[in-house]
Amino acid sequence: MTAQIIDGKAFAATVRAKVATHVARLKEENNLTPGLAVVLVGEDPASQVYVRSKGKQTIEAGMKSVEHRLDPDTTEDALLTLIKQLNDDATIHGILVQLPLPAHLDEDLVINAIDPAKDVDGFHISNVGLLGTGQKSMVPCTPLGCLMMLRDHHGSLSGLDAVVIGRSNIVGKPMAQLLLGDSCTVTIAHSRTKDLPDVVRRADIVVAAVGRPQMVPGDWIKPGATVIDVGINRIDAEGGKTRLVGDVDYESCAAVAGAITPVPGGVGPMTIACLLANTVTACCRANGLAEPKDLTV
Repeated sequence: MTAQIIDGKAFAATVRAKVATHVARLKEENNLTPGLAVVLVGEDPASQVYVRSKGKQTIEAGMKSVEHRLDPDTTEDALLTLIKQLNDDATIHGILVQLPLPAHLDEDLVINAIDPAKDVDGFHISNVGLLGTGQKSMVPCTPLGCLMMLRDHHGSLSGLDAVVIGRSNIVGKPMAQLLLGDSCTVTIAHSRTKDLPDVVRRADIVVAAVGRPQMVPGDWIKPGATVIDVGINRIDAEGGKTRLVGDVDYESCAAVAGAITPVPGGVGPMTIACLLANTVTACCRANGLAEPKDLTV
């Protein structure tokens, strides 16, 4: 048996097309253009690539894109002042501060300075609490993308046994909340979990978000299970080069699983697509309009 490949690149393209349709409708019917502001502090190379890609895809979807690139030694006060200006700007519906921030800046303080209604990353403590209690919130982009792909593949997730490996605030915990919301039986596993292979073997759905390259081998996977690999790890390859791998060992897992996301080309493209989707949702909510059901939880 060879697993069906869940093509995140193709699925993300369909999500972006839906976003563009909603944006065109908002412009035509309501004279509204959803606006996304991205703030980058410092010169982290990976962050610069992400920010460029976000800006490009925002514009391609017909939205307003604003970028603020700040020096690495920007003070906390200066950053908080900028966030306040963006909170007060009615043409900006989504605000994203690219992480990680330089060490002298308090990430929690900065994230919680963003208006929760504009927090399209879903990291504000208010959105975390709303998600945890099953209320309307801004949902973190990566878990939202994973959920969309799982729903597309399975239809209903009700009653399925799901194991999330990893307990980060950005992926692991919100992923578990979303799966609970879709009536899965959910286990959050991590580095201290006893008999981790046995725990994972029970699962109909495995979401690997632990940040360790190829940690999950095929013999941990229940035959026919769906494997969502959130990991993006760069490892050494032949000839002094490097290559990207996920948190699961792709070859051995694909031989057992029913469906699997590749790395690259799986979860990654969905993250930015869901950022755009969240910005449209925020724009609709800010203006008292019905939010697009095909872009939200």
